[in-house]
Amino acid sequence: MKSDIPDRTFEFARRVVMLCRALDAEPGVPRILANQLIRSGTSIGANVEEAQASQSVADFVSKYSIACKEARETRYWLRLLAASAIVPEGRLTDMQQECNELIAILTSIIKKLKSRKQ
Repeated sequence: MKSDIPDRTFEFARRVVMLCRALDAEPGVPRILANQLIRSGTSIGANVEEAQASQSVADFVSKYSIACKEARETRYWLRLLAASAIVPEGRLTDMQQECNELIAILTSIIKKLKSRKQ
């Protein structure tokens, strides 16, 4: 069974950290891309976690919107790592799928909350 969104984003961030640790061990482009990926990939969960203490629906939507943007950026870096053969594409398939699912979930939550406000 899939866990709730804070748990899923935390687990995703953990996986990003593990991947970036491996990339950071290599000089040059892999290390540079690892720095980009670690920022966006861990920011997803950080914003979701911060949203749990939101002071309003608007604040919650704002944090989830930032998390969704960070997830989209993360998807870009994962695609680039695979397309440039820095990481074998097969190694990233599960992470890319989870990132796509997180984007879909976050987008759905944001849309539902925005529609309630209208």
